[in-house]
Amino acid sequence: MSTPSLSEISDIRPGRLGAGDYALRFADASPRLSSAQAVLEAERCLYCYDAPCTTACPTGIDVPSFIRRIADGNVRGAARTILESNPLGGLCARVCPTETLCEEACVRTTQEGKPVAIGRLQRHAVDALMDSGQPQLFTRAAPTGRKVAVVGAGPAGLACAHTLALRGHDVVVFDARAKAGGLNEYGLAAYKTPGDFAQRELQWLLAVGGIEIRTGWKLETVAQLEALRRDYSAVFLGMGLATTHPLGVPGEALAGVEDAVDFIARLRQCEDKSTLPIGRRVVVIGGGMTAVDAAVQSRLLGAESVHIVYRRGPETMSASVDEQHWAQINGVTIRHWLAPVEVSGQDGQASGVRFARQALADGRLQATGATECIAADMVFKAIGQKLGNPVLLEAGLALESGRIKTAGDGATSLPGVWAGGDCRAGGLDLTVEAVAHGKAAAEAIHAHFSR
Repeated sequence: MSTPSLSEISDIRPGRLGAGDYALRFADASPRLSSAQAVLEAERCLYCYDAPCTTACPTGIDVPSFIRRIADGNVRGAARTILESNPLGGLCARVCPTETLCEEACVRTTQEGKPVAIGRLQRHAVDALMDSGQPQLFTRAAPTGRKVAVVGAGPAGLACAHTLALRGHDVVVFDARAKAGGLNEYGLAAYKTPGDFAQRELQWLLAVGGIEIRTGWKLETVAQLEALRRDYSAVFLGMGLATTHPLGVPGEALAGVEDAVDFIARLRQCEDKSTLPIGRRVVVIGGGMTAVDAAVQSRLLGAESVHIVYRRGPETMSASVDEQHWAQINGVTIRHWLAPVEVSGQDGQASGVRFARQALADGRLQATGATECIAADMVFKAIGQKLGNPVLLEAGLALESGRIKTAGDGATSLPGVWAGGDCRAGGLDLTVEAVAHGKAAAEAIHAHFSR
């Protein structure tokens, strides 16, 4: 038998779809409610006292209050209630796993098996405000003369900056990327935030005043951190997780093997998706939201065969049940109990992945001895990220499990330095939690100034 040519092994190319298919496939995955639909859904709410949905929200949004306002036709008031607690409430309404937070706690779930659509109602209110002629709700306090440095223009950093600015402090936000927004701009599936919503929300947030964005700045030396501590009244670290975990298997460096987060970021910044190359056969290794976003978007770009492969069972996947179902209805096959042992290839190009079947023995994950190969032109790694910045430890910051150790309010082991978001130890790695971290740290910094 003759050896197959590289062209037979690799089929990576752009333009797999018709010209008009891209806009259709990458349209809003969850269309907005009409005004009538929103009122009908709002009227399902029981407006519970001491509502469990509010308790379940990391930012503590008064859910019954904003829903009652929608039912009463006061959508602007509903948006105020949301944004007072969560200044990134529009984006969070789109990407929060509400099915495991507020909606899971909804009393209607127990009564009827179907919660009030809290996330969609939240989006309805915030979107209506953003589309109005006067979207700004808040007025900044008188300047205090204090200036705070925020490292990272993602959800945690932006929430911290906005809260501090409202208190009258000046804020400079430093970010390594060309655009502010962090995960909201670079790390989410395009169908979750169409219409450049992340930048629209960012501009709304900045319009309160007192916040300066400086892009192209990366924390790379202890001297940089020391300069921030010297030149600013306080420092907040919210740089997220910049380094991805490697597979640690042979063949990982082959062409066609890529970090899923890089693929998602490239897709988000591409205006003409027909120019994006995608393989005919794609394997995504991992079990979280990043894996789902990479896999579904591969299918949307025209990949014929897409597999998500995870080393444990479905119940331990960090992607929610809804996210897993979303992947499956978009034609993604999810495989469990398989761990990668080698990326195979020819002439420098990936052609497949060999997996070892796993099983639990005495509570520990072990290989059974059986193996399985899945053909792939492209392999996306989505097995998690890490902080990966040696400067933090060198600067004297206490770390825990590779992330920054903090007190409950975000205070670190370095005086005058707070941290929040994914870079902070012990979190859930959720956008809404990052916002909560940023707000809590800002309030702690403000209190520190008042002593």
